[in-house]
Amino acid sequence: MPVDLSGAADATLATRAAEGDERAFEVLLRRHLGLMTAYATRLTSSRADAADVVQEASVVIWRELPSLQVPEAVRGWMMKIVSRKAFDLIRSRRPTSDVDDLEVPSESGAHDDPERVAASQDAMGALRAALARLPAGQRQVWTLREVGGESYADIAERTGTTPTVVRGLLARARETLTREMEAWR
Repeated sequence: MPVDLSGAADATLATRAAEGDERAFEVLLRRHLGLMTAYATRLTSSRADAADVVQEASVVIWRELPSLQVPEAVRGWMMKIVSRKAFDLIRSRRPTSDVDDLEVPSESGAHDDPERVAASQDAMGALRAALARLPAGQRQVWTLREVGGESYADIAERTGTTPTVVRGLLARARETLTREMEAWR
């Protein structure tokens, strides 16, 4: 009779999976599948893309589990892999597709004004270009905070860093974007 692992701690599951226990890996993956999928969906803005990202991340997680140094941090480590795979997918398609679907807030009647519509489209194009020039880490935390509305603690957990590092990356990203978008103010 197989051992019931449903109540086992993540660290225990990660350690057993790293030693080749497929059942432990299955329980660990199932436990975090919802979070991984929601996170990938938020990053890619597509359920289909999120499913691809989670599948690719799952393969990498299984392959790299033996190299995990801190089994207690497995959840954050897994989310970092999901994030990396999501951004790989986004980069492979378009440099900043993570903001392509954002709608620019408009005043009533703005859609009827071709000049205003053109200016909004130009501003979004400039933002996409500016985001594409940011280092990957800065772009990632900016997207998670400004587009996804994630807290500093959540971003730190998902990226495998600390809230202090997240604040620093976000501050540099905001400073760069503010400078590059000055003409659009």
